[in-house]
Amino acid sequence: MFQVQHIAKAYGAQALLKDISFVINAGERIALIGPNGSGKSTLLRIIAGLESADQGGVAFAPGILPGYLPQGLDFAGDLTVGAAAWGAEVEATRADLHRLEAAMANQDLLIAAYGEAAERFDALGGYDLEWQTEAMLGHLGLSGIDLATPVSELSGGQQTRLGLAHILLASPDVLLLDEPTNHLDLDALAWLEDFLRSYRGAALIVSHDRVFLDQTVTRVIELDPQTHAASEYTGTYSDYAAAKSHAHDLHWAAFRDQEAETRRMKHDIAATKEQAKWVEQTTTPRQPGVRRYAKKVAKKALSREKKLDRYLDSDDRIEKPVAGWNLKLDFGEMPRGGQDVIRLQGLGHRYDGDWLFRDATATLRHGERIALLGNNGSGKSTLLRCLMGELDPLEGHVIHGANVRIGYMPQGQDTLDPDDTPLALIRRINPMREADARRLLHFFLFAGDDVFVPIRSLSYGQRSRLLLASIVSGGANCLILDEPLNHLDIPARERFEEALMNFPGAVLVTGHDRAFIDRMATGIWALGDGSLRPYVDRAEMMRVRSLEQ
Repeated sequence: MFQVQHIAKAYGAQALLKDISFVINAGERIALIGPNGSGKSTLLRIIAGLESADQGGVAFAPGILPGYLPQGLDFAGDLTVGAAAWGAEVEATRADLHRLEAAMANQDLLIAAYGEAAERFDALGGYDLEWQTEAMLGHLGLSGIDLATPVSELSGGQQTRLGLAHILLASPDVLLLDEPTNHLDLDALAWLEDFLRSYRGAALIVSHDRVFLDQTVTRVIELDPQTHAASEYTGTYSDYAAAKSHAHDLHWAAFRDQEAETRRMKHDIAATKEQAKWVEQTTTPRQPGVRRYAKKVAKKALSREKKLDRYLDSDDRIEKPVAGWNLKLDFGEMPRGGQDVIRLQGLGHRYDGDWLFRDATATLRHGERIALLGNNGSGKSTLLRCLMGELDPLEGHVIHGANVRIGYMPQGQDTLDPDDTPLALIRRINPMREADARRLLHFFLFAGDDVFVPIRSLSYGQRSRLLLASIVSGGANCLILDEPLNHLDIPARERFEEALMNFPGAVLVTGHDRAFIDRMATGIWALGDGSLRPYVDRAEMMRVRSLEQ
């Protein structure tokens, strides 16, 4: 369906993409992966025609047009949900049709104009499109929203799902999806997986959801941040991860063998030199034959030394494997609180007259890592805000244990001041020497002058890492994290999982990354149908839900 041909892109002297080439055929679903900053979003924008490459280009088959979902959306302020979902042309024609319907009651002359508008509306999908739009919005957790609602009234997550609905309704030949799973709940994720598996066009997907990729893609293209090149792997994400791990193990084995052989050769050279030196020192000029032999031994050692130097400088030498991208999360010392960290007693709250939850009763204990799950709109963020004291529940109580120090990460990034800098933020939260603050930020991959960059210029992933850094610097012994994995790449998610599993305090976290939940969580709190229910793990929750359905 299209070819990417030798694309190169740099910003100033900093190369981002080098000689990127691949082909995507009809029906293929391909993952584009790599750490944040490796050029995934830039490459998607180049393919979509929104950014130019320095070299190379993209060749589409005749008549093929892509549909592009960016990671961040910026809808016009006066746009309605309907217009954003089905497009400006459909919305304008639909408005004409409704206007003429109203006018026809009094003016028979408008019948012809109404007929023309009706034909245009039918050609664009007509009332079937309205039904399809409402169904699509329902699948993506936007049911019940009036299509005339201004987009500006939607949350950031709702706008992201609306943008996804618009792309899928357009049914392009090629889907270019940049983080489509952000802000999707488990039901919406399952629906999108089914949709993509049956999609007849091609799809190039940037996602950090490992289970989602396993369920959808059949090929992986990896962008390497060191070489800025692309490598291809056949199979799912798990197949790719296994192949990478195997190749990494082989690389390390070959490097260790090389280092052992190099040490052996150096030891042999040193021993040969020492032998020649000993002969030279323990003989006299009256023993010319022995001394000639010593000189030959010395020349032999010198020849081997030059041979080793040439090998170490050659292209045949195996370089030491590069350490993977790491988020060095260290929570440091923290005060120990009581066994019961947070208790919910009959908690209830409602929104616009409807109860989100009632009689929510549970206890978060020291050392527990609880995943709070529920569909979008079930009240997860509201519940967390009640626990933080940002909202007063309409029913019940929240009781914090002794010496509880909470580190809270909200779902959005709007708590960050765009004019602030990472260094200023950390030092305001925890007054410390600049050197110590920079050392902490370095753990979160803010190196050099990155600590002085205004937050408005940081990527979504960088802002997420900065929010995590602010929690670490505060010395919390209880973490309440609302969708902390949004915008974190796969290596960062894996490091974050490891950090939370080693965190000695209590953790309550929302999220829809099933791999993260299965590995990290010691228990589940499921919020839905107005109640909060505890489970041992996600598998138990899914079994109960299937029985209830």
